[in-house]
Amino acid sequence: MSDQPDAAAAVSVSDGPGPGPVGPFEPPYYTVVFSSLRTPGDNDYGATAERMEERVRAVPGFLGLDSARSPGGLGITVGYFRDEEAITAWRGDPEHRAARVRGRAEWYEDYVVHVAKVERSYGSG
Repeated sequence: MSDQPDAAAAVSVSDGPGPGPVGPFEPPYYTVVFSSLRTPGDNDYGATAERMEERVRAVPGFLGLDSARSPGGLGITVGYFRDEEAITAWRGDPEHRAARVRGRAEWYEDYVVHVAKVERSYGSG
């Protein structure tokens, strides 16, 4: 991550073959968009985020993710899932449930989740 206050965003994390976004995937599929504003300090956030990424990759129907965070703490993570059953499985994962509780208590000043069905998907790659 950049320590420069005028930097637009942190380095993106994705499942693609190199730097840049994942996908496109064959529609229909679903996205879960998690936008958040972090609290100061790590408080074990980094290790938990790595563990959550490891856990979500094991969910049948998980397609990939893109994530970026601004130096000011605004983060956006987009998870891509084949179907609603995959999203339900991820939401029910016991470690993910515990991380959500901890996130509300320690890591996020504010957050919002959007779930959407993707009907069209294309890209330059």
